[in-house]
Amino acid sequence: MAILELKQVNKYYDKYHALRDVSLSIEPQSIFGLLGPNGAGKTTMIRIITGITAADKGDVVFNDKPFQEHHVEEIGYMPEERGLYKKMKVWEQLVYLAQLKGLSAKDAKDRVYAWMEKMDIKDWWNKKIEELSKGMSQKIQFISTVVHEPRLIILDEPFSGLDPVNSVLIQNEIEELRLKGATILFSTHRMEQVEEICEQIALINKGKIILNGRVKDIKQQFKQNLYSVELLDPGIQFRNDYFNVVSRDANQFKIKLANGATSKDLLKTLVEQDADVLSFREVLPSLNEIFIKQVTEGTHE
Repeated sequence: MAILELKQVNKYYDKYHALRDVSLSIEPQSIFGLLGPNGAGKTTMIRIITGITAADKGDVVFNDKPFQEHHVEEIGYMPEERGLYKKMKVWEQLVYLAQLKGLSAKDAKDRVYAWMEKMDIKDWWNKKIEELSKGMSQKIQFISTVVHEPRLIILDEPFSGLDPVNSVLIQNEIEELRLKGATILFSTHRMEQVEEICEQIALINKGKIILNGRVKDIKQQFKQNLYSVELLDPGIQFRNDYFNVVSRDANQFKIKLANGATSKDLLKTLVEQDADVLSFREVLPSLNEIFIKQVTEGTHE
C-alpha cells in the first residue's frame, strides 16, 4: 500500500496548465526523489500534496484515504524558501512550530532540546534566528520539519547552504528517519545525492511526469552498451565491427558494443588474446546525464 498517490492530477493558473495528468505512487518508508528543471511543476505538486493548494482535477490519496485537512499533521515540509521569524529565539521558534503540529508545550520543548543536542547546536538555544548563518538556519529548519515525527517528510533542496560535513549529517538523519518508519520525498538539483540515497525518482518537465521508477531500473533502461576495460597489456586488438573504442586513457579503454555483440563476446575476445584484465565493468549513465537528455529532448516536442 502506497503512503501517497497522485491520480491524474491537473492544476491551472488562469490559462497556464501547470500540472498535466500527473500520477505517481510513493511506497512507505522509502526515499523518493522529485526532479525537474525550474518551472517544471515541482513546487505546484508539493503544494498540492501538503494541502497548501488544491488540484483542479484528479485525486490525492494519503495512506489509502482521500487527502483531508487533518492529514497535514502527519506531514513535515521544509520549503526551499525558508520561513523562520528572525527576531525570535531559536528555541521559541522551534517550540512554537512544534505546537502548531499538535505537540504540547512540554513535549515540544523536550523534543526540540533533544534534536538540538543531536545536531550539536544546543549552544544556540537562546540565540535569535537573525544571528544564524545560512547553514545553521538550514539545520534549524530541518528540526522544525521533523520534530513532530511526521509519517511523510518533504524536503525541498535540503542541502542548500550546507558544508560537506553538515550535508553528511543531514543525509544520515534522513536515513535514520526512514529506518524509524518515515517516508521521505525530496526535491533537489544535486543529482549525485539523488543517485546516492534515492530508491525511486520521478522526473517532471513542462507539468508532465516523463520518467518514473526505481533508480537502478532507470539506469538500465538508458544504458548504451558501454564497458570500461583496464588491461595490463594495452596492445590488445578489438574488432571494429563489433567493439568500438570510444576513448582510451593509457591502459583504460571505453568500448561500445555494436552489431548485437554482448559482454560475453567482449570477454571472449580478451580471453582469446590472453589479456591480463585488471578491471571490467559496464558503464551506466548517471542520473545527471539521463536528466539532461530527457529534459533537452522534451524541449523539442
